[in-house]
Amino acid sequence: MTTAAAGSPRTYQVRTYGCQMNVHDSERISGLLEQAGYVRAAEADEQPDVVVFNTCAVRENADNRLYGNLGHLRPVKDKHPGMQIAVGGCLAQKDRGDIVRKAPWVDVVFGTHNIGSLPVLLERARHNTAAEVEILESLDVFPSTLPTRRESTYAGWVSISVGCNNTCTFCIVPSLRGKEKDRRPGDILSEVRALVDEGVLEVTLLGQNVNSYGVEFGDRYAFGKLLRACGDIEGLERVRFTSPHPKDFTDDVIAAMAETPNVCHSLHMPLQSGSDDVLRAMRRSYRSEKYLGIIEKVRDAMPDAAITTDIIVGFPGETDADFEKTLDVVREARFSSAFTFQYSKRPGTPAATMDGQLPKQVVQERYERLIATVEEITWAENRKLVGETVEVLVAVGEGRKDERTGRLSGRARDGRLVHFDAGSLAGQIRPGDIVHTTVTYAAPHHLNADGEPLSHRRTRAGDAAEAGRAPRTPGVLLGLPTIGAPAAAPAPTGGCAAN
Repeated sequence: MTTAAAGSPRTYQVRTYGCQMNVHDSERISGLLEQAGYVRAAEADEQPDVVVFNTCAVRENADNRLYGNLGHLRPVKDKHPGMQIAVGGCLAQKDRGDIVRKAPWVDVVFGTHNIGSLPVLLERARHNTAAEVEILESLDVFPSTLPTRRESTYAGWVSISVGCNNTCTFCIVPSLRGKEKDRRPGDILSEVRALVDEGVLEVTLLGQNVNSYGVEFGDRYAFGKLLRACGDIEGLERVRFTSPHPKDFTDDVIAAMAETPNVCHSLHMPLQSGSDDVLRAMRRSYRSEKYLGIIEKVRDAMPDAAITTDIIVGFPGETDADFEKTLDVVREARFSSAFTFQYSKRPGTPAATMDGQLPKQVVQERYERLIATVEEITWAENRKLVGETVEVLVAVGEGRKDERTGRLSGRARDGRLVHFDAGSLAGQIRPGDIVHTTVTYAAPHHLNADGEPLSHRRTRAGDAAEAGRAPRTPGVLLGLPTIGAPAAAPAPTGGCAAN
């Protein structure tokens, strides 16, 4: 492989936009590039040899953001012969060859189904001095068979499925990620065990619709079984998952959450709208009564559960009465947090051509009212925790003001963000360590704990963070559809595990 300078490997940088699935895909992109001999560029390096954009296509400004960033990078590339730019992810899957037409200085375009092709495409583009565009319509290899450079020493993403079988009228994801493909349970558990062996304390099970997991091998209770199986993994302290769909949410999953000690009592369950008419237009096959019924069951089984959600404001045809129904559901559900969005038209979705597209000022006014209602509720819910003891997994980058305030930050077991004072333990607490502390103040989006920590436990994840070791896991090959002790993961070879 040609190097940036004699004797030095080529450097790379990955820029990620979008959801947790994209963040995890970027970990695989990094793992692939490092397996191919690239090294990560320093953060201050403004001229890495390869820049990879891992893109999102869900929001309306995704296109403008990508092409704006590509435009800013063009003069950098002009001054840096041999520099390469690659574009992957959902927007690449959608725009395909249009990216090279609009930005001819891009070297590689690859889709959501062929992440593993990136190193070969970069080499081919450099050899041929021409852009390489490769977009597959279905998975080349399951992403989890690819090597991964993990970004966190203490928390890891684990994909249990990719793609989605739903047909929500506002969503472009199924056309870009394809139909749902499920991993085998033993395969998933092997990856979780590999992460725990590296010192990771928390895993988040990822899927476009996690609780439809098992559809491919005919077990509608597979997700609850998978949660319980994670409870048998020694050293795994926290299990989370995202995102479930209300139409597939079953009582056995609630029982598994309540009865498995390491499964966190936090649930992110998208509402989208509280109006049954709007839900019908969105093709969301549940209604507000069913949604609130699930929340009631969750809280009956886990009174301390923190429930978060997604809400879209201004969907085509939404009336004032529809919006008021959304506010009613928000008030009844008592969410601990909500991700709120103004509807944006995405070409290729049924909603983009629906009648009743709303004026921007109407959507903005409703959005501001929703934000105010959500924050009033989340603040009230957080104030209930003042004086309570919380277990905090210390994190990196969660507290933007930590340096100025002298605090550290992390997540409680229920997912709430906690900023805490290290007190006499200042300098001893590392990312990945566990702290117990008492909440002294609540805000709408976080908790503060300004007293002396009650306890501090040093962990292997903290040791790894202190040593600057990022976990690296090899690809995990597909196994049989059983839950239980998985076969030992294959030893890493010199090449890609998918080959």
